[in-house]
Formats: sequence, C-alpha cells, structure tokens
Amino acid sequence: MSRGALEGIVVADFSRVLAGPYATMLLGDLGAEIVKIERPGVGDDTRAWGPPFDNEGNATYFNSVNRNKTSLVLDLGTEDGRARARDLVSRADIVVENFRAGTMERLGLGYDDLRTIKPDLIYCSITGFGHGGGADMPGYDLLVQAVGGLMSMTGPEPGSPTKIGVALVDVLTGLHALAGILAALNHRNSTGQGQRVDTNLLSVLLSSLVNQASGYLGAQAVPAIMGNRHPSIAPYEVFPTADRPIALAVGNDKQFAQLSDALGLPELAVDERFRTNTSRVVNRAALCDVVSAGLAAEGADHWFTTLTAAGVPAGPINDIAEAFDFAEQLGLDAVVDVPGSSTPQVANPISMSATPVQYRSAPPQLGDAEEN
Repeated sequence: MSRGALEGIVVADFSRVLAGPYATMLLGDLGAEIVKIERPGVGDDTRAWGPPFDNEGNATYFNSVNRNKTSLVLDLGTEDGRARARDLVSRADIVVENFRAGTMERLGLGYDDLRTIKPDLIYCSITGFGHGGGADMPGYDLLVQAVGGLMSMTGPEPGSPTKIGVALVDVLTGLHALAGILAALNHRNSTGQGQRVDTNLLSVLLSSLVNQASGYLGAQAVPAIMGNRHPSIAPYEVFPTADRPIALAVGNDKQFAQLSDALGLPELAVDERFRTNTSRVVNRAALCDVVSAGLAAEGADHWFTTLTAAGVPAGPINDIAEAFDFAEQLGLDAVVDVPGSSTPQVANPISMSATPVQYRSAPPQLGDAEEN
C-alpha cells in the first residue's frame, strides 16, 4: 500500500456521533492512525442508532464515519481511565473531542492540561455553540438547523420550516475541523508549535449560509421559505414533466436561451420579461407557467437527455439508489470495499495522485484496540 499523506500522524479521537468522527475518519483515510476512545459497554452512541443495520448486525450510521480506526475502551470517570488517556496523548499528534464545552477540562484532559504532556499537540475542540453563553446547550444538528436560521428558509411553503434530509451541519463542521487541523499541522511543521483549534456548529452554519447570510448583513434581506426556488436566479427550481419532476439550474442568460430553443420557444430569450436574469426573477411566476407548459410535453428522462445535450443544467430527482447508479454510469467509483467488512462503503471523494486515500480497515468493534 502506498504511503498516505498523513502517515505517521497519530490521532487520539475522543469524539462521538458525527461531526468529530467524520473529521477523524477523513484523517484516517489520508493515512493517519486513529485511536477512537469509547465508553465501556456502550461505546459511541451511534453504535445503537438503528435500524438500519448491516448484515453483521452493526448500525450503518456508526459505519458511515468510523472506518480506518481502532477502538479503545476507557472509563474517563476513573483515574485509571484518565491516566491511560494521558498516556495515549503522550504519543499522539492530534486530539479531537466534541464533548459539551468544559467537559474535558473537568476531566483534566483539556488543552492546557494535555499540552504539558505534549507541547506540540494539536487539540481540536468541536462544540455546539462555543465556550461562552452557549456552553451548556447540547449540540444536536436539528437544534442548530432550527436556531441557526436554516430551517426558516427551507421547506415546501411559508409556514412549513423543514430540516435538511441529512445532518448537514455536523458534516460541514467536521470539514471545517479538518481544515483547521491540517492548517495547524502545517504551522507545526514550520515552527514546531502546537495549538488549539476550536469550531462550533452554529458558527459553521452561519458561515455556510453564504449568499443568504451576506444578503442579510449587506442588504438586511431576511430570506423566507421559497420551496425549491432560488432567491436570486430563475429558472432555478424543480418543474413537473409528463411523468416525474426535473430540476433546472439555469444560471445565466446563455443557458436560458439554450433552454428556450430546446423547448421550441426561442422567443422567450428575447421577451423583455425574461431576457435577463433580473427580469426573470421579477417575473418568475409567468416564467414558471411558460416553462412548465413546455416541459409537460415529454418525460423527465427525455428532457434530461435533451437539455444536457443543449448545454442546460438539468436532472431528474433521483433517490439514493438511482444516485449511486448515476455515479457509476459516470465512472466516479463512489462505492468501495473496505477490508474486514462484508458491506460496501461510500468512497472518500478526494483523489490524490501521489498519496491516494486509503481504506485499511472496517469500522472497529468496541474495544478492538485492546485485542490487537
């Protein structure tokens, strides 16, 4: 097996559930050694988050973010457990934890405690709402989507706030944690200095609201629920066809002209109501009526083929099975077999020419590090 980009890096992973484990799994994919610390008897909460379970009885939720790790059972409520944790940290490069703010400090395992053991330690702390006024708030993704504004702009219609169909804030927070850790590693390589990396779900969500957040800060525009419509682009939404819906993502005037031609309605591109994106947004209702009438003539597969050939971003609304099949058709290798597992996993989406990602081991059984 080729060397991973992070080969030789050891991570003491005190995190559980999703944001932290996702970040550490990616570090493991990149070659780092990940030792996952788990509670006696139960381990990570997600070991019990099922159904669904795989054919070996393991929760597929746990499997999704825990490959390339070993599991070390420690009771951090005991001095022996904390001593063993400190021993692990003494040979580690990185600590990742996502306990409620202040928990690791109360255990004597905070950054200031552990850097006395390992001065060049990189210590990444992930919380729900930071270490200030929100320190006591539990960091669950649904809660953050609610109080962070995301649900206020997501849903089928006004008055029906809806969460995203996956714990996306946790995933985004894991990615931000990974970016901070890698930046800290680069700084350590240059200076020999470790540091603390902090991120939290609410701050990550506000940053990830990008154009919507900027619209509020720059123009006091408070976004509302618009279903599948886009506040600044049209037509950029889901339309019915003769059989099932299709998504159109027309991002500029050239693409709109191509759409008009493909629908057999070239006059739309020179109609003053629709000639520019701004005018299309203003006259969205009339535009949607015309586009919907044109799409009603054929089914989604026909329009996907026709519009893609015409240079118009479009695609049917696939379920997950169809999405994986589509990725396979495109040759994206989105599914991998992991040693030690009889069930496949989603591939790491990062491709590296010199140090490719690695799939060394299946998600660990509870306490397997003690058996090796």
